[in-house]
Amino acid sequence: MLRKNFLGLLLCAILFCMGFVINGNLNLYFNLSGLMIVFGGTFAATLLSFKIDQLRIVSKVLWSAYNRQMKQETEIINILIDLSIRSRMAGILSLQQHENETTILFLRRALGCLVDGYKTEQIRDILNTEMYFFRLRREDSERILRTIADFFPAFGIIGSVVGLITMLGGIGDTNVILKAIPIALTSTLYGLIFSNFFFLPFAANIKERTNHELLMQKIIMEGVIAIESEMNPVILKTKLESFLTPSARATELVSYQKLKERFQIEQE
Repeated sequence: MLRKNFLGLLLCAILFCMGFVINGNLNLYFNLSGLMIVFGGTFAATLLSFKIDQLRIVSKVLWSAYNRQMKQETEIINILIDLSIRSRMAGILSLQQHENETTILFLRRALGCLVDGYKTEQIRDILNTEMYFFRLRREDSERILRTIADFFPAFGIIGSVVGLITMLGGIGDTNVILKAIPIALTSTLYGLIFSNFFFLPFAANIKERTNHELLMQKIIMEGVIAIESEMNPVILKTKLESFLTPSARATELVSYQKLKERFQIEQE
């Protein structure tokens, strides 16, 4: 996770916890029975819904999302321009020595197609297929996390119902009622917290990273196809920078004076 994100998360978590502490005893919000109902029910429903292999993949995707920093679009563009220059100077086969140096799997796959002499249509078809199934796999992980997030509030309500039933069964016995009230209230609290504070943000993070990686893959695909067609590196740079926001582009806009000179516009 980026340092700024981590500091922001830490600050917000402190503020969140202070809201519990200021107006009451923190121990009042801990109830073992409520935790067991919410977590036991949620994870049982999760195991009934998904295979262990799917859950293992989701855990790996989450670990990678919060522990591996992604390359930025400008870095990818610089790599592709460097490869384009190398290709024009020493030929496409010279890229073979760089095929195993890159840490980006998609770029390595694209370079492999390029070095093996695939045609433009074949390269585009292979990389589009790669992107399509990458997006499907990520959407599947996101769907699993959102489903788990839906389970938490549902079992929180179940815990509340259990507490209410216990209260009704203990009418006339104050001790039973006092023991049942925390179960009824904290179960819903746990379900809402773990759904909205953890699993929905996990799913949103995966979606955001997936969109970012798909953008980089699109840049790589267009860059590699341009290298295959021996596009001029300067033109390639201009083309790839079209994927960036205006503030991220290194190229300066052409002045109005140069536009007038180029198209012979006379001042009225």
